[in-house]
Amino acid sequence: MSPKIPDPTDIRGLTHAEAHRRLEVEGMNELPTGRSRNIPAIALEVVREPMFLLLLVAGMIYLLLGDISDALMLLGFVCMVMGITIYQERKTERVLEALRDISSPRALVVREGVAQRIAGREVVRDDILVLAEGDRVPADAALISCNDFATDESMLTGESVPVRKIGQPDAHTLHPPGGDDLPFVYSGTLVVQGQGTARVLATGPHTELGKIGKALQVLDNETTPLQKEINRVVRNLAIVGALLSMLLVIIYGLSRGDWLHGFLAGITLAMSILPEEYPFVLIVFMAMGAWRISRHQVLTRRMPTVETLGSTTVLCVDKTGTLTLNQMTVQQLIVGDASFVVDASHTPLPETFHELVEFSILASKSDPFDPMEKAIHALGEYYLTDTEHLHHDWALVHEYSLSPELLALSHVWQANDRNEYVVSTKGAPEAVADLCHLDEHQLSILSTRVNILATQGMRVLGVAKASYRGHEWPGIQHDFEFEFIGLIGLADPVRPTVAAALKECTAAGIRVAMITGDYPATAAAIAQQICLPGGHGSIITGTELKKMDDATLRERIRHSNIFARMVPEQKLRLVNALKANGEIVAMTGDGVNDAPALKAAHIGIAMGGRGTDVAREAAALVLLDDDFASIVRAVRIGRRIFDNLRKAMAYILAVHIPIAGLSLIPLLLGWPTVFAPVHIVFMEMIINPACSIAFEAEPAERNVMQRPPRSPQEPLFGKQVILLSLIQGTLLLLTTLIVLGYALHYGATEEEARALTFSTLVIGNIGLILVNRSWQLSIFSSLNSSNPALWWVTGGALSFLLLILHLPFLREIFHFAPLTPYQLALSCAAGLCSVVWFELLKFIRRH
Repeated sequence: MSPKIPDPTDIRGLTHAEAHRRLEVEGMNELPTGRSRNIPAIALEVVREPMFLLLLVAGMIYLLLGDISDALMLLGFVCMVMGITIYQERKTERVLEALRDISSPRALVVREGVAQRIAGREVVRDDILVLAEGDRVPADAALISCNDFATDESMLTGESVPVRKIGQPDAHTLHPPGGDDLPFVYSGTLVVQGQGTARVLATGPHTELGKIGKALQVLDNETTPLQKEINRVVRNLAIVGALLSMLLVIIYGLSRGDWLHGFLAGITLAMSILPEEYPFVLIVFMAMGAWRISRHQVLTRRMPTVETLGSTTVLCVDKTGTLTLNQMTVQQLIVGDASFVVDASHTPLPETFHELVEFSILASKSDPFDPMEKAIHALGEYYLTDTEHLHHDWALVHEYSLSPELLALSHVWQANDRNEYVVSTKGAPEAVADLCHLDEHQLSILSTRVNILATQGMRVLGVAKASYRGHEWPGIQHDFEFEFIGLIGLADPVRPTVAAALKECTAAGIRVAMITGDYPATAAAIAQQICLPGGHGSIITGTELKKMDDATLRERIRHSNIFARMVPEQKLRLVNALKANGEIVAMTGDGVNDAPALKAAHIGIAMGGRGTDVAREAAALVLLDDDFASIVRAVRIGRRIFDNLRKAMAYILAVHIPIAGLSLIPLLLGWPTVFAPVHIVFMEMIINPACSIAFEAEPAERNVMQRPPRSPQEPLFGKQVILLSLIQGTLLLLTTLIVLGYALHYGATEEEARALTFSTLVIGNIGLILVNRSWQLSIFSSLNSSNPALWWVTGGALSFLLLILHLPFLREIFHFAPLTPYQLALSCAAGLCSVVWFELLKFIRRH
């Protein structure tokens, strides 16, 4: 006979002060991790970047040429670029660290007599853990007490068979893992059955997991399709840049006989073509996107999911707790032909129903977490206080857990005033009816009563009782002689945000499928409340699903949005059927048995509030507030992130065309050199913040949730995007070349022509940023959207341009001459004219 699990409030545990002292002395409950990317580490990475190395080589050439001012200016820019890069990288690291803190495993511990959730890393030796099915054990511990307790220790032993555990309050010395009927549980293992309390014996590196150097979580470093696409683009452009640069060095050296300046020209061209921003921008967008989604109560556990969100075509969601508030209240009781409606009038509970409430409480946990059991306890406390039907002095001596084969659980109690054990059970009405061996006539009557409650949107539980005088517990619940008592109908209000979120999904071309263990009538009633399409005729039940082959299921699932009487294992078949139909599937789940479906779905979404650690680790997202509307907000943010990422990448490609062209074409035409490395660095100081900060912070397009989901096969650099970038970049290049040719033709000095051309390019670059904020709205409409980062970037670029045009020492470094007001106006007009065509194109598209 297993010992009773004590109520956590009966255990004092450590005090907060004791726990704090042990945390300081013994350290956090975590394994040694790799080095964090601190400032020196980031700086070392910057030094290894090709752009940085090119700048150093250019600086050395300037020193060889005796041009100290240019060399110092380049070194100054090197420091500035390094500072900007380190700032942005550290910002990204802080976001990732914050996300890691949020996503760290949680532990339920008892301190000062109160059960509380804390971060797993804060668990200390001698803490009292409360463990339940689906939890990941946060530290090595010894079970004080448990019921039907088993763990999966395969990560330590390699054996996938669950290991049975027993409670042993006096166990204080850890034994190696392996073997049944031991009291020890180990950090990182999973509780697959039962519940129990345990005292922590070892934490962090002192655990069995720490000794063998395994990590709790293995980061998935597989390259995503988007990363592969960007790496391919960067590689191709780098090859082209290297070949053109070498060709330019040879042409310059042979034609002009000046190999040092030829090397400078080659370095300048290489710097102008090298798109080192692409990988950096992808990291920033994914990290910042995950952070933005977390602010809407959705935690991203796998970064690539951020890009997948915008492709979602089907959201498969649990009814209870996701579409509803998960705040159950008992609405109706049925015993025989008698019915009692629980309402606000506080009518006294007739004696007929006392036994039903009494045994429903006995079949629930003493300190319940489940909303239905909380509602049952609340009903009993209200109606049965000061009666003989509440048994706080009875001892729970055995439990039979719920299983997929039998959706009912039983508690065996030792009564003080009886010489027999009292057995209480509750569960799905058909399961309880099976335990009671009801005949066909009784089953027909029961089914009618259940359907009456279900059509009112209630969740229905059956309750039964039995007595037992034996000395050995029966192996299964069927061995007891149960007597059916009655039915309990519970209601769970729909979340007020669901209807609007569902409407938004419909407009976005996203189909919502509701999955529930409730009866079809209950599911249909809830669907009607939230305006989810699908009546009784289109509902698929778990029983029907069992009989379908895969082909039939694939066809039926095209027209069904409601799945009732489903068990968790059937979710995997639903996911696979939807995927076979070409859908991009997001699936919610909270239990141990949901993990395969969460893993199989394109986007697995675990419940953060009521979910198990197993489900959370299998999922890509964790819904912190368990609210359906939060999922829809995450999809909206995912679409926005991809839109802005595409705009940023298109802008980078477009702006490099005129920079590269102005580094190469004037030399081929025999014109004076326009750009030196110092000019490229200045442009990079605009490009990097613009694409990584300004575009990332850009608000979503107005129609972001009024268009179909993006195809996952749709590349970031599609034909239209590449064509748009080429046109934008080419027109800006032609404009700057025309300005340069005009200046040289009318007798401008080399310094004047360079200043005029450079100013035109900077203004055109800012114009590119502004017109690409939205590919639908006009530039004037976009100005109404708040984006402070954008104004810092554009304001900083314009201010610095004015400084280098008007301060003599900066003009000398940049090899500029003063510009007249007319020339400034010309450069502004030319730069803006190079992008006006895109505004006209957007106007035509809108009208």
